[in-house]
Amino acid sequence: MQHAVSNINNKIWIFWDQDFTGTILDQDEQQITVELRHVEAAETILLTIIYAKCKPGLRKPLWDYLRTRAASSNSPWCVFRDFNVIASIEEKIGGIPYQVNKSVDFLSMIEDCGLTDLGFYGSIYTWSNGRGPCSIVWKRLDRGMVNDNWIASYPATTITHLASTGSDHSPLLMEMHVRPDNETRYFKFLNCWTENQSFLPLVQQVWMMQVCGNPTWIFHQKIKALCSAISKWSRQEYSDIFHKAKEFEEKARKAEEIWAQSNREEDREIALELNAKYVQFLKTEEAVLKQKTQLQWFKDGDANSKYFHSLIRGRRRKLYIHKIKDEDGD
Repeated sequence: MQHAVSNINNKIWIFWDQDFTGTILDQDEQQITVELRHVEAAETILLTIIYAKCKPGLRKPLWDYLRTRAASSNSPWCVFRDFNVIASIEEKIGGIPYQVNKSVDFLSMIEDCGLTDLGFYGSIYTWSNGRGPCSIVWKRLDRGMVNDNWIASYPATTITHLASTGSDHSPLLMEMHVRPDNETRYFKFLNCWTENQSFLPLVQQVWMMQVCGNPTWIFHQKIKALCSAISKWSRQEYSDIFHKAKEFEEKARKAEEIWAQSNREEDREIALELNAKYVQFLKTEEAVLKQKTQLQWFKDGDANSKYFHSLIRGRRRKLYIHKIKDEDGD
């Protein structure tokens, strides 16, 4: 490796080769955060390597730092390695029964930062106290977690727990498989289209076109033309739907400020009109996201686009086949 850095107490080391450009963004006794760019990649990635303290109270500054980092970063971000705490009672065997309240701060940090556990292949446990058969304790103290931007850029990322050798922790191998986006995209009907005034006239216009041939051929050609026309129309009408919601939110806010200062009737009408437009775009955005995530239980008015997008990322990640096991277990 051509480059090497360590944190202030020399307990965390990071190495990278000449194919990467690296910049240390922050470090302390429990973490070191590095920004990396590969020579063939268009965007940078953030890696925060963790070596957390053993005592819960000493880990709180680390959780607070990760919350701050999550709020200030829009890049693909991975938080990786030894958190010295488990997330559930299933991640420990042996020893005294685990008290779940010890994980509350850790779980709260994961939720606040919007992190997703990448899961793993291999044994569930990554640490052992190395004692005899009646006293041995196993825990999953090491893991990799990523934000939504990471899942969007590298949805096929995997982690494998390797066999421990010369250490009480198992090595973790993270592989970022980049796959070309060449899958067939099928026509998808969005329910919100039917509420658009220009939708039904478009359908009628395309369906009434003259096509010669047998009935099956005519039907096939009309369906093909209809899908093509609707796809083109939807790109024009809904391609920037999420941008429109944010745009009109800001316009409505400024209009309300002007109305509050002037108290004029014309300013009131402008503010109400912009607010109605904002609500319209917000409802359309919510309808699109709800249909994409296939959520039936979400109540109207409970829009949370960040949550919807997180579910969409999770569903896309589950579509990947990372590994295949044969009948011999390989």
